[in-house]
Formats: sequence, structure tokens, C-alpha cells
Amino acid sequence: MRVHLMGLGGAGMSALAKLLTASGHEVTGCDLSPKPYYETDSVKCDTGHSADHIKKYNPDVLIYTSAVDKECSEIKYAREHNVKLIPRGLALSKLFNAKKGIGIAGAHGKTTTSSMTGLIFLHANLNPTVYIGANVPDFGDTNAIAGNGEFFIAELDESDGSFEFFTPSTAVITNADWDHVDHFHTPDDYINAFVRFADGRKNSLVICAEDEGANLVIERCKNKSAIIKYGFGKNWDWSAYDIKHIDGGGSISKISHEGKYIGDLKLKVSGEHNILNALASIASAYDNGIKFEESITILNSFHGSERRMQIKGVTDNKILVIDDYAHHPSEIRATLKAMREIYPDRRIVVIYQPHRFSRTAQFANEFAYALGLADEILLMPVYSASEHEIPHSTSKEIIEAAERELSMKIMPVDFDNAVEELKNILYPGDILLTMGAGDVYKIGEEFLGYN
Repeated sequence: MRVHLMGLGGAGMSALAKLLTASGHEVTGCDLSPKPYYETDSVKCDTGHSADHIKKYNPDVLIYTSAVDKECSEIKYAREHNVKLIPRGLALSKLFNAKKGIGIAGAHGKTTTSSMTGLIFLHANLNPTVYIGANVPDFGDTNAIAGNGEFFIAELDESDGSFEFFTPSTAVITNADWDHVDHFHTPDDYINAFVRFADGRKNSLVICAEDEGANLVIERCKNKSAIIKYGFGKNWDWSAYDIKHIDGGGSISKISHEGKYIGDLKLKVSGEHNILNALASIASAYDNGIKFEESITILNSFHGSERRMQIKGVTDNKILVIDDYAHHPSEIRATLKAMREIYPDRRIVVIYQPHRFSRTAQFANEFAYALGLADEILLMPVYSASEHEIPHSTSKEIIEAAERELSMKIMPVDFDNAVEELKNILYPGDILLTMGAGDVYKIGEEFLGYN
């Protein structure tokens, strides 16, 4: 079958392209970006969106991302010429639902949890298919593995509601912290989507008992059977306690299963949020026949995912440059808290790029408080992600909230002056943290080149 993918430059679509290619389909694609996330000799990617692509490749199916304008010339031409149109989430669900699926959803942590779970199943010699929203160093810097085993481990996207297409055998919810306000207009809309996802599972629900939203999902879901809770302390099905953070990175935790201590979890990745991610992975693996002892041995070798507290380099004067994908107030708090645990004596300078006007308008105050955990903050203009500006949705709202609520100064910058401003405020031994889901990582890369 000939398949054409609109938005091939994105992490999710590029992973789907790899799985479709491995299944024997003839895959082509296009993206607005001139440098797509994924391109090989077997998958050609054209720049831009045009009806000429349909004429050129004559696909049987056109798969598109939710970010693509449904009235663009390429989709209209495909529709008029009877090319089957499928959204990305639905296309992925058809592959996923044909196997024994472990579907990992949540506002935060799903990329790392999916990566950890995939690594466990991979090293347990179960030959899983894996679909991740970022490249994973432990997978050879790829975001997809086309295995021939019975399991399909996937990071599921709730941003457009498409995770409801999936019927996992084991459903995982890392949290249900209101986000994607352009699609879910109220917190209840968001929670109820997760409820439907949970009720759509075939077997178990692995869910974080530490999260307020996740607990609402438990209360509201109709299927109360096989709910596996994880969290801190000793009261959950899977629990972590006596946590010790290691200077320079990593942690050691005692783990209990159903109230009984069963061993220690040692991680190279830092932060309490990553301990929770590991618990979700351990619980999912155990639910599918993988012993705890095997999971913790495998997780001890986990090196993290791309753009998740990723060390980019260090300058001659020992300024450490780190990049992180955090783009929600809860994620920013978790990342900065983890950074404090790893580098307790170093000054942290953050350059943050807000992601989406709708998110910025809704959470401006929360962003200000979260960013306040850093020593100095520089703020980029909003990365629109195809949204149009709405009232009270710019970086100015966060700057004003920081000054109003915290008497805290945030410096506005852009790509033209950011590196120069960083040069003026960074001292030897500082940490530069680029943060956001857009292209702010380029600032850190430019800074490293500058030095």
C-alpha cells in the first residue's frame, strides 16, 4: 500500500513512518519544516504542503496530524480524488489494537515511562513494537522499534483526544493534570477523556495515586477491576520510599509491592518524577509476566530520552548546558526540583519558550511561580504551534505575573539577542537550562558554539 504522511517532520509521525515502512508499505511524506525529523532513502519528504504531492506519489492513503489545516490544498485534492484520509492517532491505533498493547497516557511523563517500559520488554527478549514521541539513546537514537513479538508499547497522545481510539490490554495513566486547553476547555473535559480511555482497556489500569487528576479518573471510571496504584510511601500496590538523591545525578529508592519491601531501585536519571515513571514501568511489566528483579536491573541502565534533562555540552569555563522539553507549569516545577537535587550548589539560569498561546493565556500565573524556582529567567516569545494569538496570551503575561505575584524580574529575549544576553549574565560553573517544547534548544546549541 502507498501511504503519504503529512507532518512527517514531527516525532510522532516519523515514528509511525518507521513502523509502516517496516510493515512493507511504500511511505512518502511532507512537512512545513525544511529539515524533517525523519528522512531516509526509502522515505522521501517534500517541504511544504501541496496538491502536487498527491499527484506525484499517488497514495492509497493520506495520514495527517492534527496540526495540519484540514482545508489545505493537499487534503482537499486527496478528498476530491478518493484518497482515503486518516488522522495519525487512528492510523496508529489500527497497528496498536492488533497486538497486546500497553498504552501510556498522561499530561507529563509519558515519553520517559514509555521509553522505560519499552526498554524492559526489549531486554526481556519479548521483541516488542515500540512507539515513542522522542528519540531514545538506549534504542539507538530512534523513536520506533518494529518488533515481531506480541506486545506493542506506545506513548499515546491526549492533546486531540486521539488516545480514545486505543484499546490497550494494560492502560497506564501517569497523571491527568489539565492541559491542551484549546481542545479540553475545562478540567472536567480533560478528566472525562481519561475516564473513557481507562474504561476502554481490556485488562489492567496502572495509575499514579499521587496525582489529584488521576484519583478523579479512578473515582469516575466504571471499570473498577484490576486497578494497580503506584506512588510514594508504602500504601500502594507499588511504592517507593526512603529515597536518596545522588549528587551529580540519579537516585536510590526502596520499593514495596503490596506493602512488602522487595528490593532497591537504582536510577541514573534524576528526580522524583522519574521514580514514579519507573514504578509505572515496573508495574506494567510485572502485570505482563516480567519479574521485578529483571525490571530493576534493566532500568539501572536507562539513560533517559531526548530533550528530557539532556546534557548538550559544557563550555571551557564549566558552564553546563542542559535542554528539557517541559512546557507545562507542573513539568517545569518537576524539572527544576530535580535540577536542584542533582546540582544543589550551582546557579541555574533558565531560558524558557512558552508553547501555544492557549496554554500561556490559561496558566500565566502558574508559569511565573514554577519558573521562580530558577535563579535567573529569560523568556522567549510564544512558540505558536500553529495557533493564532488570542487576548492575554503572550510572554508579557508571564513577565507581568512574575512581577505582580512574586516581585520577580524576568528578562524578555528573542533569537536575535538571547545568546548575547546569556553571555552577560552567566558565570563560570553556572547551569544554562533551555526549556520548552518548541525550538528553544537551538539557543543552547548556539551558545555552546559561541563559546
